[in-house]
Amino acid sequence: MATRKYEAKKFDRDQIDETRDSLTIEEALQIIINDEPFTVTMRTPGDDAMLVRGLLHSEGILTSPEYSPEISFSQDEQSILTEARLTIPSELLGHAYTNSRSLLSVSSCGICGKTELEDRSSLGEKLGDHHQVDIQMIHGLFDTMHTMQSNFHESGGTHAAVAFTLKGHLLSVKEDIGRHNAVDKVIGDLILSSRLRQAAVLTVSGRISYEIIIKCFKAGIPFLAAVSAPSSLAVDYAKELGITLFAFCRDQRATCYSNAHRVSPLSELSKAS
Repeated sequence: MATRKYEAKKFDRDQIDETRDSLTIEEALQIIINDEPFTVTMRTPGDDAMLVRGLLHSEGILTSPEYSPEISFSQDEQSILTEARLTIPSELLGHAYTNSRSLLSVSSCGICGKTELEDRSSLGEKLGDHHQVDIQMIHGLFDTMHTMQSNFHESGGTHAAVAFTLKGHLLSVKEDIGRHNAVDKVIGDLILSSRLRQAAVLTVSGRISYEIIIKCFKAGIPFLAAVSAPSSLAVDYAKELGITLFAFCRDQRATCYSNAHRVSPLSELSKAS
């Protein structure tokens, strides 16, 4: 269940009405690796195994998509905290495990709690120019995403991330109160279903931060498109890591900020610039 009903009073000019609204649930998930607390993330309950697996991949804690540890979940009925416990052999733990986060990250900001920024030079080679994407298809993907945002239509309080193949076939759609959590849930779903290599386009419902670029890059997804604005750092990283970044994707419009040579037809892009 992603929403919960709350009583409220709605004020509209001189009128006061009783209302009962659906609000998106936000609760804490503590990830415990090898009996040691790793992080606490605020999220919308649901698809927690996918969230954990995607976060481990995005953060460089467990870089092999072929290995997925068993995760046990437990929650005290009187608490908003759910524990996710897993065991990972020490030889499979990435370097980032010892230098990653403090014990709290919030749903709205995936970078909160990090001890350092990702070093662009240490992330590996940029994604290759093996594919092109049709700008008209990108527009259509947002129509698909909009129809799939069931929790948002009910509460207005969730973000969505959706993965597609290069031909626009839907692979995974997830919602969460946090933008970064939605992305991690999608990546985790793709890993657990062995479809990560099929993913070529990721659409997101909110703005684009530097860290969503990093998540996209580590998942090997070359095209990223968002409803809202990117940050300056997001564009800088997208250029260097080989991500084709679209933003302001609304009403059949889009702005491409990096690696626009992958967009076809190029003539249409030139007319818009």
